[in-house]
Amino acid sequence: MENHNNVTEFILVGILMKKEMKIVCFVIFLACYLAIFVGNFIIFITISYSHLMQQPMYYFLWHLSFMDPCFTSTIVPRLISDLISSRKTISYNGCMTQLFAFHLLAGVEIFILVSMAFDRYIAICKPLHYGTIVNRQRCNMLVLTAWVVAFWHSIAQLLMMIRLPFCGPNQIDHYMCDSKPLLKLVCADTYIASILFIANSGMVALITFLVLVASYIIILYNLRKHSAEGRRKALSTCASHVMVVLLFFVPCITTYIPPSDTLNDKEFSVFYTVVSPMLNPLIYTLRNTEMKNAMRKVWSRKLTMLFK
Repeated sequence: MENHNNVTEFILVGILMKKEMKIVCFVIFLACYLAIFVGNFIIFITISYSHLMQQPMYYFLWHLSFMDPCFTSTIVPRLISDLISSRKTISYNGCMTQLFAFHLLAGVEIFILVSMAFDRYIAICKPLHYGTIVNRQRCNMLVLTAWVVAFWHSIAQLLMMIRLPFCGPNQIDHYMCDSKPLLKLVCADTYIASILFIANSGMVALITFLVLVASYIIILYNLRKHSAEGRRKALSTCASHVMVVLLFFVPCITTYIPPSDTLNDKEFSVFYTVVSPMLNPLIYTLRNTEMKNAMRKVWSRKLTMLFK
């Protein structure tokens, strides 16, 4: 398709609401953004300066706690500033950059969650071989694979989008540049493009979610062979993982599977761009005794050094 672009900038409509509500939402989203940074920073530092870094599960959690603030930073600062700004424009190049960065970092998060499920599967279903299967070299390879797969996913999104012509309205009915709201502005038939975007985002999210669900079902089945204490500890860990997976994947699937003209997905997008990254630190620490003990040791040591 030959590309004809008359559009040099887009206007982000954002979340429609009264002016008074925008101030309230500004405060709420700003607080959420700060909570994302503080919560994930605490986890990142705790794992970095404790023995937990040697354990594969916490090694993946360390990466996830780094990715969450990076991922939300592609979206949330713009969302916050637009709530109190009268000018909500974003350049064409800026929009495409946000699209690429958002899908890249979201893709890395998805495959880190898959790696965490793989780690729990081996730990519970094949405990005798855990040390040899989930070694540091394989963990590094899984993280590298996450970045490579996410890069190809996001570059495919970008290349498909920049080939489409934008020559008419430039108001994006969303608070970010994403494939589905952008498709509504394309001045050409988008049937094939919609199918490609659904396959690239929606079906990938759905298949990954089903694989994760299947892995946790197998894990629960294999827990029958463990002792009561082993079952309790494994269930506590797996419950945290399942909550994170549900919070991230269900809104993603709801957003990307339906065709672009059937659903306004702004509200669903808030869950995986703001709510899930904010709750991840709480989910992974509140029911995790090992993590809480490490946090007490690391931060008491840091505070003692600070006030000496």
